[in-house]
Amino acid sequence: MNILFVMYDQLRFDYLSCAGHPHLATPNFDRLAAMGMRFTEAYVQSPVCGPSRMSFYTGRYASSHGAQWNGFPLRIGEVTLGDHLRKLGMETWLIGKTHMQVDAEGMERLGLAPDSIIGARQAECGFDAWARDDGLWGEGPDGFYDQKRSPYNEYLKSKGYDGDNPWADYANASIDEDGNIASGWMFINADRPANIREEDSETPWLTTEAMKFIEAQGDKNWLAHVSYIKPHWPYIVPAPYHDMFGANHVPVARRHPVERADPHPVYAAFMSNKIAAAFQQDMVREKVIPAYMGLIKQADDQFGRLLDWLEETGRLSSTMIVLTSDHGDYLGDHWLGEKDLFHESSVKIPLIVYDPRPEANASRGTTCNALVEAIDLAATFVEAAGGAVPSHIIEGRSLMPFLRGETPTEWREVAISEYDYSVTPMCAALGVSSADARLFMVFDGRFKLIHAEGGFRPMLFDTADDPDEFHDRGADPAQAETIARLYGHLARWSRRNAQRVTRSETDIAAMRGASARKGILPFLVDGSEVPAELTTKYRGPARQNHLKDPADV
Repeated sequence: MNILFVMYDQLRFDYLSCAGHPHLATPNFDRLAAMGMRFTEAYVQSPVCGPSRMSFYTGRYASSHGAQWNGFPLRIGEVTLGDHLRKLGMETWLIGKTHMQVDAEGMERLGLAPDSIIGARQAECGFDAWARDDGLWGEGPDGFYDQKRSPYNEYLKSKGYDGDNPWADYANASIDEDGNIASGWMFINADRPANIREEDSETPWLTTEAMKFIEAQGDKNWLAHVSYIKPHWPYIVPAPYHDMFGANHVPVARRHPVERADPHPVYAAFMSNKIAAAFQQDMVREKVIPAYMGLIKQADDQFGRLLDWLEETGRLSSTMIVLTSDHGDYLGDHWLGEKDLFHESSVKIPLIVYDPRPEANASRGTTCNALVEAIDLAATFVEAAGGAVPSHIIEGRSLMPFLRGETPTEWREVAISEYDYSVTPMCAALGVSSADARLFMVFDGRFKLIHAEGGFRPMLFDTADDPDEFHDRGADPAQAETIARLYGHLARWSRRNAQRVTRSETDIAAMRGASARKGILPFLVDGSEVPAELTTKYRGPARQNHLKDPADV
């Protein structure tokens, strides 16, 4: 069996019709949900691109792998999905985005050449790269944001789009009434059509690359991480998707004046940043959200194209398919834009898993409301490939029992997410040290606790009584018992043994007493304390006597 691991960047959990969106029809995402299982309570380990993805790819929490912000390198030697699956005979390939930053200093220290197989895999988060494109080809006075070569830009040039950066000039820009570039970086242009043929835009291009990759594999066993940049900003989409939706399809923002009355200091700082200020304007939401919906509609159409092709070529019945996202998008909810914090629209993700094998027949077309974490996919893929999950390395848990229609005897009581905002303007605005600019979410399915380092009080939301998460109960004395209970979960989680990754529990069990069986027997009084077989080498007649005086011989 092969694995198609599809990720959309910044796709909200509730912008699928199978998840209840009132206006956006996603028949192909829904088709996968009908074929498999949709997990309704799935949470990322950090609500920002880089650290979230590093958790997906390692199966480990952000504070375990250490790459806690975009641009923080994943340290050399961190074991990744590719390392686990190659042991099981499954090649692991990247098609699209990882947001991986290489630990160049670590590679230099160990003498790993970037163009060697091991070096390249270290630089690509454990994947072999079919086409790596992180999809943000911004260019300013100091040069390009991303210094790597863009295969998508090269593709556009081959199609006749001119300039050094057609990604910015065409794929993510329109034309205004005077014939000038109307950049997608400006929200005011979000309702214009991107100046590109639809078939040449990012999502169709990556879908074609995925099909080319699969066609080229023959009988090889593979996992393909097909990682789309959209619907991540810039929010602009080609015709005909640019005007499929309008202001009448924009939902009322999930925000309440009470959220701005004496807010938690960290929350207040985020509500005051420039992203939030933009999305607090109705005009911005009325332009951006229809474009966001258009990007998702295009993604759904292209996913349908991929599903149809897999079915036509006879591959659908032998390919596990996972559809998910690296985080959500506030879109003005809670007076915020982007992601970063732990409201549902940011930290919760869509997750659909289709397993073609008969063992999964019992779960087809069903939903599962167990608390699931993004790191569970690494464990799921290892088990699906026929391996035993190395629980001393991978901190997630396999979802395979759910897919088989089973209920695990024990499952997690809480979901954990972390956020390091040390490099953001909010750290400076709050006057906290970089060491203290950290947030932790503990969610038990009803109560959501957010702990902020730096001496701040906690935040608390009761999602049963307050499903929109408007009312912060963190300062309410009546919630002291709940807060203490959730802090207990956080304390137990923080004591996890996350760094003992070179010895499994089986290894440790085998090591107990092993030294004694190899003759290391300290602290014995007369030898009777241990089985006689352990002292065999130390008993019996002495073969030579070197204590005698040579003169006596």
